[in-house]
Amino acid sequence: MKRNVLIIGAGGVAHVAAHKCAQNNILLGDIHIASRTLSKCEAIIASIKEKDSQRGPGLLKAHQLDALDIEATKALIRSTNSQIVLNLGSPFLNMSVLQACIETGAAYLDTAIHEDPSKVCETPPWYGNYEWKRLDACRKAGVTAILGVGFDPGVVNAYGRFAVDAYFDEVDSIDIIDINAGSHGRYFATNFDPEINFREFTSTVWSWEDGKWKANKMFEHKKDWELPVVGTRTAYLTGHDELHSMSKNLNVPNIRFWMGFGEHYINVFNVLNNLGLLSEQPVKTAEGLEVVPLKVVKAVLPDPASLAATYTGKTCIGDLVKGRKDGKPTEVLVYNVCDHEESYKEVGSQAISYTAGVPAVAAAMLIADGVWDVRQMANVEELDPRPFIELMNRIGLVTRVKDTKGDRVLDPYKESPADAGALRQVVDAPAE
Repeated sequence: MKRNVLIIGAGGVAHVAAHKCAQNNILLGDIHIASRTLSKCEAIIASIKEKDSQRGPGLLKAHQLDALDIEATKALIRSTNSQIVLNLGSPFLNMSVLQACIETGAAYLDTAIHEDPSKVCETPPWYGNYEWKRLDACRKAGVTAILGVGFDPGVVNAYGRFAVDAYFDEVDSIDIIDINAGSHGRYFATNFDPEINFREFTSTVWSWEDGKWKANKMFEHKKDWELPVVGTRTAYLTGHDELHSMSKNLNVPNIRFWMGFGEHYINVFNVLNNLGLLSEQPVKTAEGLEVVPLKVVKAVLPDPASLAATYTGKTCIGDLVKGRKDGKPTEVLVYNVCDHEESYKEVGSQAISYTAGVPAVAAAMLIADGVWDVRQMANVEELDPRPFIELMNRIGLVTRVKDTKGDRVLDPYKESPADAGALRQVVDAPAE
């Protein structure tokens, strides 16, 4: 059993994860929060105390840390006796934090693929450019590293794995649909770090079509989707992290990611982009100052965390999977609906952060009790999704499934094939 959690980052997702770790610290042990800005970590701790989230005895402590400094990160892992590290800061930190975990033996989790600040939308598969280069190092060190375990990537990977194994003989396509039907009341804002948010949309949109990568332009393809609770919504074909591992691990010829955008968002985005204000490359002002336009835009937009108090509405995110079962065409939607106001009432955060933070903590709990402690690197779809889905059902994110049998809460153990035993786990079980 692994205990004591170090959360790196102090943004919206880290805020949710800290609350959820505190709610489950009887299993997880001490909770440490580290960021470059100590006051942000202290504010999260104050919020946990205000909400009375901590369920059992144990430390709840803030630390200042530059997580790009591998030696400093290693020192903090060791001094806090942390056996599980939740990397919930910027994706720019991934490789540094991962290396620190490999060298200290701590389990590693993150919610997005590593990014190089000077590059956008690199050649697929993105994991192959960074994290997967540490596969052998993790295996040799016996270090569990679960990649991309937020909602998307993360939960949608588990939904894809579960659907493929439980409902189909052959799968033709997985369409991941992400709709935020909420409103924050601001003229323009992003739901998480603007710098990371915009980088997803300013270059090539990669999709997995007919067993190969296909390049598209942002907002080139759109489709109306009829979804539970939120109704008919327009979503655009977008590149996203989970495609880069699911395309490798699920043997499905078509995997696409669709994200909902309103016309206002698209108009503002296009103006900013056409003016060059979303560029990650530095420019010089007339006064000789060097600035990165994207960082300037980030600085003037609202802090995503500030949106939570007035956010209303719901999100709906899920996998629409199509294929055949017993020779007949089959279609299944596995999804979650999350309410912004309920998320704020529970942990003081909006639903976008909530849906990313809860799965990371569920994965940490599965590592803590040994279920997912595979002592090597894995993407979520390489692991048995049933304990993950079942645990999320209990700690805040309920999964539903809609098919010819109706729309119902997904009980993953009841709905897995009776003759299949445990769902296929691609990652080898560690040798004892």
